[in-house]
Amino acid sequence: MNLTRPCPCGSGAAYDACCGPLHRGTALASTPEQLMRSRYSAYALNELDHVFRTWHPRTRPDDVTPAPGLTWTRLEVLDATGDEVEFRAHHITPDGPGVLHERSVFELRGGRWVYVAAVG
Repeated sequence: MNLTRPCPCGSGAAYDACCGPLHRGTALASTPEQLMRSRYSAYALNELDHVFRTWHPRTRPDDVTPAPGLTWTRLEVLDATGDEVEFRAHHITPDGPGVLHERSVFELRGGRWVYVAAVG
């Protein structure tokens, strides 16, 4: 993987200066938005261990494997307030393009931000 290419999360930073350290476990997200961006990038790059590790154990599914043929193409962060982040994640499937619009809730657990669930 080219670590100097732009990060899939859309921050404008290089992957290695943005979500890469979070995926490798050498850094922790300092905000819910940073964690959400890293989770989007993890889905986009098939770094599913990061998705699993950053999901609250109470709400985490046993399997985080995405649907076959799903490709994430772009992230838009609409709002980041407190422990919630609203975003649109654009994707392409064999059936065509789509958008996941979600407001996610995060929790600080043992000094680490974790994804809890989508709300409303």
